Parts: sequence; structure tokens; C-alpha cells
Amino acid sequence: MDKKSLTAVARQQLALAKTTTSGRSSQTLCGGHTHSLRQTVIALTAGQSLAEHDSPGEATLQVLTGTLTLISGAHEWKGSPGDLLVLPAARHSVQAVDDVAFLLTVAK
Repeated sequence: MDKKSLTAVARQQLALAKTTTSGRSSQTLCGGHTHSLRQTVIALTAGQSLAEHDSPGEATLQVLTGTLTLISGAHEWKGSPGDLLVLPAARHSVQAVDDVAFLLTVAK
């Protein structure tokens, strides 16, 4: 059993993101590439994005702090703290409206 504070990790990753030229930072909390489940906190500073990509499996995104836009083709979904977005099977990208941290859960 391992316990982590998502609030603390989000705060830490946002602080780290603000010190990088890419404006992003992440920390995998559970699983990884060799597991079927992976949970990662990702932080992006305002205006930064994760470029369009495919998901390696079923995935959700839970906004911890800030706001973002999930984009897939002509569709857009806004995400605010507490929102859980089910990622589409199609290519998609994430844009930080303001400083944002979210929990990405992927099941392969």
C-alpha cells in the first residue's frame, strides 16, 4: 500500500514546470510502461500543450488544478478542477488555458 497526496504532487509538478523551458513536468505515481495501468500527474504552464498524439490504451484525465482544453479533431472539451474526461480513441491534444495539473490514467 502506498499513499500519495495528489494535491501535493500537483503543486510540486507545477512548481517544476515553471522552471523548465518546455513549461511542463510530470511524475508517474503508479505503474509504468511495463504495467497494464499507469497513473501520471502532468503539469503544464499557461499556453503550453501536449501535441496531438494517440493513446496507448483506454485513458482518462482528471483535472486537479487549473483549466485545460482537450482537443480531438473538430471536438473540444473544457476541463476544470474535479472534472474527469474520458480520452477519445482518436488522436488528441491537451492545451493549458492557465497553469494546470491533471492526473492521466492509462490502461493498456
